[in-house]
Amino acid sequence: MYKLIVFDLDGTLLDTLDDLTSAVNAGLSACALPCRTREEVRSFVGNGIVHLMRLAVGDAKDKADEALQVFRAYYAEHCKDKTRAYDGIYDMLDSLKKLPVKTAVLSNKADFAVRALVEEYFPNAFFLSQGENESAGIRKKPAPDALFAIMEQASVGQAETLYVGDSEVDILTAKNAGVDCVSVTWGFKDETFLIENGATKMARTPQEVLQFI
Repeated sequence: MYKLIVFDLDGTLLDTLDDLTSAVNAGLSACALPCRTREEVRSFVGNGIVHLMRLAVGDAKDKADEALQVFRAYYAEHCKDKTRAYDGIYDMLDSLKKLPVKTAVLSNKADFAVRALVEEYFPNAFFLSQGENESAGIRKKPAPDALFAIMEQASVGQAETLYVGDSEVDILTAKNAGVDCVSVTWGFKDETFLIENGATKMARTPQEVLQFI
């Protein structure tokens, strides 16, 4: 049985896409660049906000830093406007509380936003929440650094850890860390895409995650 379950945040626990799209477009508008659709932003997310905005500005690479600064400021104020937990997430977490397992969040989202969202939507649900923090020398996913750090704090090994996420980045993160991965299909990437990118364990509802635990 697993002793540690680590969840991705965006597209796994929370549907953050509308607020991310609004923040992206705030940054683009400030630079007089065309806005992006929700589906475009969906295809851009997964590798952190720096990468997100580099993709969003397209050929206007010289505008990426300015757009990112506006994104950060806007998202800090509006990251909870339309964001919500996916249906069934709270029931799943309640079920996990009854099991002898620790739970944590690991995301490529900026650390300030991860902490704000987890505190708002999942108070006291996780023993640790970790966002992107490369300034501290911890590489973002798919590097295994942050996942290893969480495992160390939880005092568990690779065979005792399960990573749950919705993207190819999550699949690769788990592979790089040598831990099992469950890919969820209700998030930002569809089932076909996940299978093409190496998913072997699939959950189509939050309750199905519990079957692997």
